[in-house]
Amino acid sequence: MFKKLFLILFSFAAQAAAEPHVVHSDRGGSLAARLEEISRIKAAGEPVEIRGRVCFSTCTMFLGVPGTCVSPKTIFGFHGPSRGGRRLPRKNFDYFSRVMASYYPDRLADWFLTSGRHRIRGVYKIRGSELIRQGLAKACT
Repeated sequence: MFKKLFLILFSFAAQAAAEPHVVHSDRGGSLAARLEEISRIKAAGEPVEIRGRVCFSTCTMFLGVPGTCVSPKTIFGFHGPSRGGRRLPRKNFDYFSRVMASYYPDRLADWFLTSGRHRIRGVYKIRGSELIRQGLAKACT
């Protein structure tokens, strides 16, 4: 009886873990909050589907979660870390830039560290279709 109950519960847990985390339009937010959210998603083994109109700032960090797919129509917006739109002190700027970049595929991380992070006001926009074309993301089906 116990074994049967365990198998049923395990089956439900496995099904729940397989449910995707769907990202709708997301303009980013707190780096600390996003790191916490991504940590929970990874621990649960949830794939991520980025399907909204936009995915800006810290939302782009979902690109590094295993199993993430993107809509070709989503516009991704990249900029460097800041506090309220103001540049951080150099040491903090470098540190938090590297934290963000560690969540990107390697080539995207390289671009971010050499170019993308230097924009503080506004964002560099890249369509999901371009990320897919360059092999930096897979398309959602």
